[in-house]
Amino acid sequence: MKPTKIEKIETMLWSRWLLLRIYCEDGTVGIGEAGVHGWQRPTETMIRTCEPYLIGQDPSKIEHHFQFLYRNSHFMGSVINGALSAIDIALWDIKAKRFGVPIYDLMGGKTRDKVRCYIHVTGDTPEELGRDAKRRADEGFTAVRFGAFGPEFWLHKSVTEWSNGAVANVAAVREAVGPDVDICVEIHRQMNPAESIALGRRLEEFHPYFYEDPMLPDSPATMAEVQQRGNLPIATGERFTTIFEFQQILENKACAYVRPDLCLCGGLSGCKKVAAMAEASHVKVIPHNPLSPVSTAACVQLDACIPNFALQEYTGESEPPKSELLVDPLKLVDGHLIVPEGPGLGIELNEAAVEKYPVTDKILATPIALDGSVADR
Repeated sequence: MKPTKIEKIETMLWSRWLLLRIYCEDGTVGIGEAGVHGWQRPTETMIRTCEPYLIGQDPSKIEHHFQFLYRNSHFMGSVINGALSAIDIALWDIKAKRFGVPIYDLMGGKTRDKVRCYIHVTGDTPEELGRDAKRRADEGFTAVRFGAFGPEFWLHKSVTEWSNGAVANVAAVREAVGPDVDICVEIHRQMNPAESIALGRRLEEFHPYFYEDPMLPDSPATMAEVQQRGNLPIATGERFTTIFEFQQILENKACAYVRPDLCLCGGLSGCKKVAAMAEASHVKVIPHNPLSPVSTAACVQLDACIPNFALQEYTGESEPPKSELLVDPLKLVDGHLIVPEGPGLGIELNEAAVEKYPVTDKILATPIALDGSVADR
């Protein structure tokens, strides 16, 4: 294969997301996506900061480029790693396209033919949640995920009222889908450890598949206590930007499932490392994916080649703007995404859709509790 060099980098602020294309001199184009959704503009600036280094470089040196850019500064964090994740995904797309194979072929080969997904269900009341969950189960999904609390969770009058509402919501979903569909309960870091332990014990009778982010993920030792005393399998990690944060959570035995975000935690390279670390701890992987179909395509490439995959977050891509982004959307059958066989990510962007939807800028809307204090989102 003849050598080539990176010729141009293009960023696209598209709806709520930041997409990336890297062009090579031989005509190969790699597609990527940056995480930190809602902070697209500062992440785009970070990519532009990396651009002078990348132009003229050999795109095949993926790990070298990541290390060069990551170690460039004393200061690291989500905006930096979101940018590097997009670059990493695009470089893997380029490399696999130049070899004419899917990315998973270069990462150890395929371990499965389809990827089991969970779908988000919504509703402002237990009845609405139950109806939406039943609808999704009837569509073929074998796992559903939902927030335990109502739409204005920060306005609860007491912890008892708050918890009672969560129990009613979980009970309604379990009753609606029956005993054979997995239910995944999201806490969104809104409780402190004591509250989440107490709620978790009340939810045991509904057998959640996972109990997501029962507290802020800034203390692995404390989350380990929640895991050990709460008796529900914790899933966490969507905010983590490095393998080192995952190492700490795994070392403390603080979760049953890790939730790396491919567009935030080092791209395909970083999240393949997270999966290997988790495998050594007998922990399975549930990639975080609230982003565009580009992120979904990257997740499926990872899911296809790791042995400890559990579930894939899937927010639904049958309605605009997501349904319009790809020329040929990934195929969903009975709640499973079929692993594509095309080269690279196996996707092509629809240029008309890229141009159609303007950027949706983030609006600061941090919730304020009844007493006037700031609540966690």
